Amino acid sequence: MTRAAKTPAGDGAAKQERYRRRSARVLLVDDSERILLFRFLRERGRPDLGHFWITPGGGVDGGEDLRAAAVRELREETGLAVAPDELGPHVAVTSGYADLGWARGVFRDDFFLHRTAAYEIDTSGFQTVERTQITGHRWWTLDELRAADEPVYPLGLPPLLADLLAGRVPDEPVRLPWHH
Repeated sequence: MTRAAKTPAGDGAAKQERYRRRSARVLLVDDSERILLFRFLRERGRPDLGHFWITPGGGVDGGEDLRAAAVRELREETGLAVAPDELGPHVAVTSGYADLGWARGVFRDDFFLHRTAAYEIDTSGFQTVERTQITGHRWWTLDELRAADEPVYPLGLPPLLADLLAGRVPDEPVRLPWHH
């Protein structure tokens, strides 16, 4: 188990009134124990300002269940269709204040683990903003993730992934550090 603190963070419907933005994200791990990450521009149209890597996932629509949002985002961003009850466990959460220009307030990201056979990622379901800000994707081994030379979010992903790959799945989601 990682050293991150445990936090109750049920899978139920998002409480939009408490958060400026709620996201459901997926730690997608293939049968070679690699995790899929997307390379994202720090600022739209400004590759000179650098990139970071994130997991598949995105915003929870009003009243949408976290699992339903996670599988919708997974299908849109990777082409993988999974039923909500087939999605793996809810393993982590991170939250905190951010001012992203287009939105300001308290954000929260909930993470689910899902294992799959390796497959060709299909990004044809990307929304316009994703097409302009995501510049690539790749499957990462744990060692590659630990040695990444660009930021990877969520913070604390390598030790969490090491635990998950070793079969140490938390009973309740662990709290990871906020990245803004």
